[in-house]
Amino acid sequence: MVNLHGSTVLRAGRYFLPLVFPACFTLWMLIFFQPPTAILRVSFQPTLSLPEQRVVDATPTPALPERREIIDTSPSQPPPPLEGRETVIASPAPQPPVRRVKTETPSSPPLVAVTTDRCACRYIYIHDLPRRFNVDLIRDCRSLCDWTDMCKHLANDDIGPRLTRTGGVLPSTGWYDTNQFTLEVIFHSRMRRYDCLTTDASRAAAVYVPYYAGLDVGRYLWGFSNGLRDALAEDLVEWLRSSLAWAAHGGRDHFLVGGRITWDFRRQDGREWGSRLFLLPEVTNMTTLAIESSPWHGNDVGVPYPTYFHPSRAAEVASWQHAVRRARRPWLFAFAGGTRGHSSDKNVDGNGAVRDAIIEQCAQSRRCGLLRCGVRGQRNDCYAPGNVMRLFKSAAFCLQPQGDSYTRKSAFDAILAGCVPVFFHPGSAYVQYRWHLPADHRKYSVLVPEDGVRNGTVRVEDVLRRISAREVAAMREQLVRMIPSIVYRDPRATSGLGLKDAVDIAVDGVIERVRRIKQGTLLSDDAMGQWYGYFDKH
Repeated sequence: MVNLHGSTVLRAGRYFLPLVFPACFTLWMLIFFQPPTAILRVSFQPTLSLPEQRVVDATPTPALPERREIIDTSPSQPPPPLEGRETVIASPAPQPPVRRVKTETPSSPPLVAVTTDRCACRYIYIHDLPRRFNVDLIRDCRSLCDWTDMCKHLANDDIGPRLTRTGGVLPSTGWYDTNQFTLEVIFHSRMRRYDCLTTDASRAAAVYVPYYAGLDVGRYLWGFSNGLRDALAEDLVEWLRSSLAWAAHGGRDHFLVGGRITWDFRRQDGREWGSRLFLLPEVTNMTTLAIESSPWHGNDVGVPYPTYFHPSRAAEVASWQHAVRRARRPWLFAFAGGTRGHSSDKNVDGNGAVRDAIIEQCAQSRRCGLLRCGVRGQRNDCYAPGNVMRLFKSAAFCLQPQGDSYTRKSAFDAILAGCVPVFFHPGSAYVQYRWHLPADHRKYSVLVPEDGVRNGTVRVEDVLRRISAREVAAMREQLVRMIPSIVYRDPRATSGLGLKDAVDIAVDGVIERVRRIKQGTLLSDDAMGQWYGYFDKH
């Protein structure tokens, strides 16, 4: 029975034993190889752990390139614990106290109304001279000239009576019978209305001295002593020396205007003509403007003679320019003037010989318009503005020989009429009006050296006929464009012309010259340039 039972067990074990090993292996695998527990990774700063919980440093480590890990950063509840597994919970880390730093947000500066000073570097200070230097001279206008009623020419703010009877030659507005020696008064009238005046001399770019030097000396040119001619000029410089404005720069920022040619203010020793105003040491420091300057004195600058045209509106300028362009010009050349006394020897150097030769050539030509003027104060139609402008508007060229001095008012009447000026000496324009006329004189004029005219070897008509019509048209167009810069607008005008007139250009020139003086960059005021040889010769 026992043996039967034992054999039975052996037989059963023989069948079950192969099953035991796999079962044991399976159980062993279940016990020792459990699936990994899910861990919630939360980045936090080290802190205290909760009781009965293990704090795991869940700071994420850089992922390997071949293994990607997606981290959900949205807040969520921890997953439910899995039975039979260790639950690892990362406690939410308390956030460190927020340190609030007050940061200043860069803010735009408060809006401030910025005004641009349109007069910066352009202010003019006008000396308030005693009346004896200007106003009193006008009040006694009947004593200014023995043969001309200067009171008439000082009407309408010093530009003279209005021209109304010109036979249709001139427009009905903007034209006046202006005396050529009233520039200083016209200039003062304009400066009183200058748009950048200051009462503080320290702010001024330049200082204006409104002394009527020409009217003053004009009273004493004939039959008076030199002491009387110089009295008011010497009084002026004494007054200026005592002023605070003078002390700042010793007068180097000052300027004055002389309504006559410079030689009327440069009386040489032993002579009996004019004053010594421009030779006084104080005045040599100043910038002096005159209708004719001295090529040998750098502080002397020529400004245009006053013409008959004083526009108050830009439309008047444009209308006149249009009329000049359309004018018919039957004369090839023209001359308005009178003879001058001279030696009977035509080879003797003298302005009279050249002028007389020009009058003779014009009178003998069928292509020249001639308007003769009297001498010794006799007046005829040569002094009527309408007659002069009618002649000049009818000619292509206008002859401008020297007069009693280098220059002539007639040259500016010619430019105004669109008539190309023909000069015979560079001193008549090229070394004079360097602020107002183009530097290249060939653009607007013709130069015929006077030697050939004087000795009879040059015929002016032959020279002018060789100039092509195209060249003449180009020069005339240049003249037309120059008109605004050589006229003095009506001082009574409430606003500018939109274009710079002769006063504007002169003031700009003075300001620039004073600026260079103050900076020490005024190297030379040499006006002679290429004409030295010509002046040395004559």
